[in-house]
Amino acid sequence: MNTPFLAPILTPCTGVCCLDERGLCEGCYRTGDEIARWSQMGDGERLRLMEDVLPLREEAQG
Repeated sequence: MNTPFLAPILTPCTGVCCLDERGLCEGCYRTGDEIARWSQMGDGERLRLMEDVLPLREEAQG
């Protein structure tokens, strides 16, 4: 039986690694905690963050 191959969730890192005064990365909009935990997160948590949370933070930056 063939099992579909699922690619790992890529990182939202843009290489601009600088936290602003609110503690959000200026490049990817993750918090310092989210950046530190990224390698420990499961795919579901990473996907939720990338699809739901980060776009809202980026939009709020306006």
